[in-house]
Amino acid sequence: MTRAGSPISPHDVRTAELLRLWLRLLGTTMTIERELAQRMRQRFGCSLARFDLMAQLAKSPEGLTMGELSRRLMVTNGNVTGLVRRLVEEGLVARRSDPGDRRLQRVRLTEEGLALFGRMAVVHGQWVTELLGELSAEERRSLSALLARVKAAGVRGAGDHGSS
Repeated sequence: MTRAGSPISPHDVRTAELLRLWLRLLGTTMTIERELAQRMRQRFGCSLARFDLMAQLAKSPEGLTMGELSRRLMVTNGNVTGLVRRLVEEGLVARRSDPGDRRLQRVRLTEEGLALFGRMAVVHGQWVTELLGELSAEERRSLSALLARVKAAGVRGAGDHGSS
């Protein structure tokens, strides 16, 4: 019963359950991200944003344009520009004109940047293993499959902002 005396509808119960689930997902993500960010700062003096940018470049030896980096990282061009500028100043990233379009700049890791990223990636992997390692293989598979379904539903609903 609600305060007004009317019964709680199954729709309201479902909505409340889904909101709790969303908050659990968000809280879990934020907790893990905060822990990884703290460890990355302490061990390497590096932000997660910087690590993520280097990870994208490590996967693309031919380099990426600033726009490609923005899309992959899901951040603005301005955020990427600042990170890239600092990494260039430190000799970890190099910029060069795109051979197909001189107006575009391709960004890639330097040898020094690739070596540093390699060291960070190994340790990052160890941290993720430590944080998620209590899950059994079956739990990991199940959770991964469920999260894939949630992500697919989010993608399907991305263009459906106004409907209920």
